[in-house]
Amino acid sequence: MIKKVIVFYASYGGGHLSAARSIKECIDNNYPSVNAELIDCVKYINKALDVVTTTAYSEMAKKAPHAWGHIYKESGRGPLAKISTTSNKIMALKLKKLLLEKQPDLVICTHPFASQMCSYLKKKEKVRFKLATILTDFAIHNQWVVGHEYTDYFFVSHLGMKKDLINAGVSSSKIHATGIPLSNKFLLKYDKSEILKSFGLIPGKKTVLFFGGGELGLGKTQTFNIFKSFVRNDNIQIVAISGKNAKMKENFDNFVEETGKENSVKVLEYTDKVPQLMSISDLVVTKPGGLTTTESLASGLPIVVINPIPGQEEENATFLEENKVAIWIRKGDDVEKILNDLFSDPDKMREMKIRARIMSKKNSTKDICKILLDS
Repeated sequence: MIKKVIVFYASYGGGHLSAARSIKECIDNNYPSVNAELIDCVKYINKALDVVTTTAYSEMAKKAPHAWGHIYKESGRGPLAKISTTSNKIMALKLKKLLLEKQPDLVICTHPFASQMCSYLKKKEKVRFKLATILTDFAIHNQWVVGHEYTDYFFVSHLGMKKDLINAGVSSSKIHATGIPLSNKFLLKYDKSEILKSFGLIPGKKTVLFFGGGELGLGKTQTFNIFKSFVRNDNIQIVAISGKNAKMKENFDNFVEETGKENSVKVLEYTDKVPQLMSISDLVVTKPGGLTTTESLASGLPIVVINPIPGQEEENATFLEENKVAIWIRKGDDVEKILNDLFSDPDKMREMKIRARIMSKKNSTKDICKILLDS
């Protein structure tokens, strides 16, 4: 009987934490006899290491994305892979103290560092618990597979990833194509007329949700140029979220004022109403992180992909484009022509929405918890 659960994540991008939070939320709300605890595994091991590595990831992804893409690719094989795996073994010895103190029945990992450390400790018979790994993108990376013999469950976003894991040597019986964990807020019904009214939006007009900040503030110039192309389209209204990027918000605000589009373009620095905004939107413009992509698909929304980080986000973008739920705007593309073609073809938009709903796995979090806790 599962009574104590640890959910490990690491703060490299927001998706690992969001997936972990969604799992904990589901356990807290549906399994009163189970105690779930959320822990940043890297921060626990060494706070200074956490600051250095998360900062290094952010800075490299922001200022040298292609270098990051090279590291991402190479870390799945050869010397870099060995260095990563070896360092995780060393860090695992620090994690052992926590696991022996907490004595969990089940450990759920949303980052490969955590799953590697836990599988290594299980291999050395230092700890005993069921181990589950949740992949938070739409393509696998070899770092997720390290120590798979000692992992009891793998949860992936689609059947293609299940085949890839099997080809990498993982037992088919361990793999479940449930989808990436999703907050319960995306399953709720919302009063769309009230949401439109609260944001000063016009009922019946096509609405675009534009994520322009991004945690890492990537591709500022290209993002702003794409934003301008959307604003120039008179057939749509836009909710633009600039996030932590103060300069981006200033640019957005200035352009909206210059073009006199204050009535049809709303610029927000931050909002906790993403589920509500997706419920009234017709299209999402975003970097293709696993989390936002999952939320968009669950909301039945076509996606316009901008500025993917080389590595996992480019792999996500490729997957979405190949499955015809997204249009990927690349450098040098004629953005206004792409938008005119898209908005002038209702059949294409409708088909993308249908495909998004078919691909979405809205009950992913509930299904993961059911497999782990009801068996």
